[in-house]
Amino acid sequence: MAEEPQKPAEQVVTTTSETAVEKPPQAEEVVAAASAAAVPPAAAEEAENPAESKEVVPEAENVKSDAAAADETAAVDNKISQSVSFKEETNVVSELPEPQKKALDELKLLIQEALSKHEFAVPPPPPPPKAAEATPQDDKKPQEEEKKEEVAEEKKEEVEEEKKKEEVEEEKKKEEVVVEKKVEEEVEKKEEKQGSSSEEPKTEAKPETEAVEKKVDVTVVELVEKIATSAEEDGAKTVEAIQESIVSVTVTNGDGEQPAADVELPPSTPEEVEIWGIPLLADERSDVILLKFLRARDFKVKEAFTMIKQTVIWRKEFGIEGLLQEDLGTDWDKVVFTDGYDKEGHPVCYNVFGEFENKDLYQKTFSDEEKRNKFIRWRIQFLEKSVRKLNFAPSAISTFVQVNDLKNSPGLGKRELRQATNQALQLLQDNYPEFVAKQIFINVPWWYLAFSRMISAFLTPRTKSKFFFAGPSKSADTLFKYIAPEQVPVQYGGLSREGDQEFTTADPATEVTIKPATKHAVEFPIPEKSTLVWEVRVVGWDVSYGAEFVPSAEDGYTVIVQKNRKIAPADETVINNTFKIGEPGKVVLTIDNQTSKKKKLLYRSKTIPISE
Repeated sequence: MAEEPQKPAEQVVTTTSETAVEKPPQAEEVVAAASAAAVPPAAAEEAENPAESKEVVPEAENVKSDAAAADETAAVDNKISQSVSFKEETNVVSELPEPQKKALDELKLLIQEALSKHEFAVPPPPPPPKAAEATPQDDKKPQEEEKKEEVAEEKKEEVEEEKKKEEVEEEKKKEEVVVEKKVEEEVEKKEEKQGSSSEEPKTEAKPETEAVEKKVDVTVVELVEKIATSAEEDGAKTVEAIQESIVSVTVTNGDGEQPAADVELPPSTPEEVEIWGIPLLADERSDVILLKFLRARDFKVKEAFTMIKQTVIWRKEFGIEGLLQEDLGTDWDKVVFTDGYDKEGHPVCYNVFGEFENKDLYQKTFSDEEKRNKFIRWRIQFLEKSVRKLNFAPSAISTFVQVNDLKNSPGLGKRELRQATNQALQLLQDNYPEFVAKQIFINVPWWYLAFSRMISAFLTPRTKSKFFFAGPSKSADTLFKYIAPEQVPVQYGGLSREGDQEFTTADPATEVTIKPATKHAVEFPIPEKSTLVWEVRVVGWDVSYGAEFVPSAEDGYTVIVQKNRKIAPADETVINNTFKIGEPGKVVLTIDNQTSKKKKLLYRSKTIPISE
């Protein structure tokens, strides 16, 4: 490689490093959800886990000639990087390390407390925005006028209250004057009476004292009446009047005694919460679910609890239970589908990004927000149904193998695609943790592998160990390492296909590698009269194929069942043959590989006895 392009590569790596350091905890989640989103890897590339490689491409964005690109692809095919083997962690609690057991117990306690307090309930919607906040700038003048009117009304009320107070003060003064006049008249009359009568001169002070007491009593009564009158006029009561109107009630038990003040009401019934059809804290199956959240947060209990809580609330808000019953059509059945199991028993999910090359499907999926949301709802529905088919018993399989076909993936410059990708990734990584056992990328272009190599240093060994990459010519071989040929769809080099067939995924196939420039023979012994059924396939064909029956008797005649013929790569299909045999012998298949490449041969057979 030339030295000049080295500098841009370092710049790309630096940029990637800065991006990765900003959000390191989510690297594994984004990678795990990338393929599950069933959308092209536009956003996924920002955090995809690459496999380690010996070859370093300095700058992934450099424009290469067709010849250079072909050389690069060939080199990639010959140097498929293999990650270290990944062994799934156990879900059997008794087999967990002590720190993980402790974390699981702590998480259970937090969840139990949250269920008792109904903390998993959906929060109430926020109050609607105030009119002042929602109105545009053009409505500011009416708002100011309304405020002025409110201020004016408040001032008017204050003035009226002042007037009422002044009137009350004046009435008080007038009444006091009247009372004083009456008292003076009373005193004058009594003095006249005392002056006219001389029988008891010593008792002159007594009437004056009584008059003063009466004056005081009258004044107090008048004041109380005035206060009551003003209170009625104002429409309000004084604090003293309110307190006097309160009637105290004493609660007693059946024995007439007052209950203790610190008696607590019985606790409310704990909330019932389910995830993927399994109640939380119900049995050992829920332990498997809790362990997924703990592993997604590196066994940090509080973070795992927060993730569970947010997931439960999101499921309620998104309406997962209702979504399962919705009919969202069949437009994307070829974009995402499940087919068969890997060699360890994991269900296999295929994400075919190239389907979006169809312009009609692309427009139907991404042309506006409503259609994008419908596709995302379909994707969540598909994943939810797939998850509910899993067995969450501790010793069972509760993860998937994801196969991501990058052939003919749409480019990175489509904005609608990026929006849907980012939205789907966010939902999946936040709410479906630790559901991927392996990520297998096939038909990977050279530029994708080049980019993935550059960011491999920023991901953990655990994440790397789940990822496998293969160029176009090595895709079938890579799949066969982890998935039996009879379980691999026919479009990816296997034998599994739809429709009524003589063979099913339950019928095992034999896999043979044919060396370059050699012939290979396959024999099916037939000990008695029967009908032989077989199917054969060479991945990529470009070989000659023939079949014949050779009887066991020395004087028997060989019968040509299939004349030798060259099968081109375009004819890459499964060949089925049936031959009725009336005597013991064998059927021999001959595959002649005259190319310079190794070929993968797949075949299987069965005999059907002939009833006499």
